[in-house]
Amino acid sequence: MKVFREKDCKQVGLIVAIILCLAVLITSSPLEAQSNKTSISSQTKHSIADSGIDPLQQISKSMQELSKRVSPSVVQIFSTAYSPDSDREHRNTDLLSRGLISGSGLIIASDGWVVTNAHVVQGARRIRIRLSEEAAASALRDGKSRHALFDAQLLAADRDTDLALLKIDATGLPALELSDSSDLKQGQLVLAFGSPLGLDNSVSMGIVSSVARKLDPDSPTIYVQTDAAINPGNSGGPLVDTSARVVGINTLILSQSGGNEGIGLAIPSNVVRSVYNQVRNEGHVHHHQIGVTARNITPALASGLGLEREDGVVIEDVIPDGPAANAGLTPGDIVLSVNEKRVQDIRQFALALYPLAVGERATLEIQRGKQTISYRVPVSEKQDVQGRLADLVTKEQAKIPQLGILALTLDEKLVPMLPPLRNRFGVVVAGRETYGTYEGEGPLPGDVIYSVNGTLVDSVDSLRSALDDLKTSDAVALQVERLGGLHYLVLETDK
Repeated sequence: MKVFREKDCKQVGLIVAIILCLAVLITSSPLEAQSNKTSISSQTKHSIADSGIDPLQQISKSMQELSKRVSPSVVQIFSTAYSPDSDREHRNTDLLSRGLISGSGLIIASDGWVVTNAHVVQGARRIRIRLSEEAAASALRDGKSRHALFDAQLLAADRDTDLALLKIDATGLPALELSDSSDLKQGQLVLAFGSPLGLDNSVSMGIVSSVARKLDPDSPTIYVQTDAAINPGNSGGPLVDTSARVVGINTLILSQSGGNEGIGLAIPSNVVRSVYNQVRNEGHVHHHQIGVTARNITPALASGLGLEREDGVVIEDVIPDGPAANAGLTPGDIVLSVNEKRVQDIRQFALALYPLAVGERATLEIQRGKQTISYRVPVSEKQDVQGRLADLVTKEQAKIPQLGILALTLDEKLVPMLPPLRNRFGVVVAGRETYGTYEGEGPLPGDVIYSVNGTLVDSVDSLRSALDDLKTSDAVALQVERLGGLHYLVLETDK
């Protein structure tokens, strides 16, 4: 990744100047171009001499000032994860090796809220955030940057948007403003900040290549595409405009070599704002739905199904007893419009439903065979494990202060809410409440705790008892099941 220094700014400025001169020459006739070469050069020199300002220095200065404004709000993230040892000598054993993953993040609120990618902290056992010297100086009374490394609490990780919200115990941090990503224009100048390949505090420059890039034609997910150099380690860092406003969060690259090839993708700032506001105000992310899955109609699909049209959106499935099913929709229906807005692809379908609140009704115009039918379908919230478990919690009974969690004893009522489990006993994590006694990621909502340092737990009381029996200085190894896999979560104290 190219690090943006003053020398690079001058090179960019020189390129811009050359392009402008070439543009003038191209629009002139051959004879005019020849005669204008001397006059252009002469006029430029006189203009610079008259104003006393070097345009290259002005460009360089502007970029330096922009970088100076943004850099203090960018952080480096280190997540520690445990995975099976890949050493050939140990591949048939149960040894776990400790790995360190680094990424980037953005201070989104001055009281310690940081946004990054969910994949940066996925499976992390401990998360630490390194602030810039400027941020550390403004956050700490003594102004000493040696304290710039903070343990972070994972508040939410939303895999659908690939965004995660972290919290550190600090105030007075420099936060950046989120722009309205719907105002982005193709060709707009942007800068990418972060820690590519572990190199902290780096910046690269490019343009917006596309304001709404879709990787999967059947997915509503869109990205801001840029040719600003983005490499592994940039994930979670901000993509900013020339006003130092965040237009997106860098998330992935398209590459055949594994490095930057000029196609970087960022999550639009409007999505970032929505996720942050929901987690801050309600503790989790809402995903609205009407109970259908759909896909784009292609010529091949139209031919196979004998459809009269080769574009649009067809409903693949209708969830039994869901809003759409109860309203009367069926698989094979073609969506023509939502609330009188024409629908030509999945993205338009999703965007038409996105502004609607839970309980509001969407008017869908459907083509079924030769018929055109209108349905009013209520919007509901897509229930996730965290939301359903939280409804069952009585805080005083469910608190596990050592781990900072709310927990429920696994029973026959909870089993149907969870994915298929290895065991029929354990303790289900219903939510994260606060920092616990031990440092580390700790269990997440939806995890099922099976043991504490090898001692099986089959109820909230037995979990409390097992933790109470430990000495304060003892490390804690929790065996949990998460998303169908067994993991050890290793927690420690600094006492």
